Amino acid sequence: MKTFRKEPLRKASSKAQSAMEYLMTYGWAILIISVVLAALFQLGVFNANNFAPKAPPGSCQVFRPDGPYTTSFINLEGICSGELPQYVAEFNGQNSYINIPYSPEIDSGNAYTVVAWVDTNGTTEQIFSAWAGGTSGYQLWIYNGDAALWSGAGTVSSSTLVNNGEWHQVVGIFQSTGSGYIYVDGKLVAGPLTVNNIVSNGNNQIGVQLPNDNLYFRGDIANVQLYNTSLSANDIQALYLEGIGGAPIRLQNLVGWWPLNGNANDYSGNGNNGQASNVNFVSNWYSGYTPP
Repeated sequence: MKTFRKEPLRKASSKAQSAMEYLMTYGWAILIISVVLAALFQLGVFNANNFAPKAPPGSCQVFRPDGPYTTSFINLEGICSGELPQYVAEFNGQNSYINIPYSPEIDSGNAYTVVAWVDTNGTTEQIFSAWAGGTSGYQLWIYNGDAALWSGAGTVSSSTLVNNGEWHQVVGIFQSTGSGYIYVDGKLVAGPLTVNNIVSNGNNQIGVQLPNDNLYFRGDIANVQLYNTSLSANDIQALYLEGIGGAPIRLQNLVGWWPLNGNANDYSGNGNNGQASNVNFVSNWYSGYTPP
């Protein structure tokens, strides 16, 4: 009777067994490394923004040689190339806000443009408010998750969600002629909308509407700019493309600039420094930010 040699089968079985032993030995290590890498990625450790150069607090500001609110020979000084800020302002949604003392110059325009970068999961909360009670003033806020405006005409919304936990540039334009506009990430999303009675005679706030509401902002705010004119669509697009650390434009119309990069100071050259209450200035803000 002819016999068959079993050595090849034994060799194949031996190789399979070695492969299984290898997987059993190193498989758990590979799995653990994969989980750790995924966690680090989720935390933003591999985010390129972590390694980008950061602008220190006060690195860029407006210089007005003839004093606050003058418009002759004004210019930007410092590092104004749109580098990422070192810090942003973190609001707790309960009692944190920035109060900006009243000055007649800040509320003396026939139109206002409010620009801000925000990152929140909040549903209804204030970004910027110029209101002293009653039905006069203006506010840029988030209403039911959408970018929205408030004035004496009431609330008008954009139907554009900005409360998804990612960074967005939100812009509100208020005109004394009765028209309002909302831009999100450099694009017009609502307008013309009806606004009126936009002149305020009280303090301004970032992160809340005082004196009598509790719509505190919960999340991060950066680079708030206030102009006493209506910026054009091209202006707003240019500001967006500069990114979260971008410097203002139309300096002759700039009445307040609060980068919130480590403090609540006004770097417009007009001296409208804010007073921060229960606000943290944090450096680990990069999650959810994608440069334009």
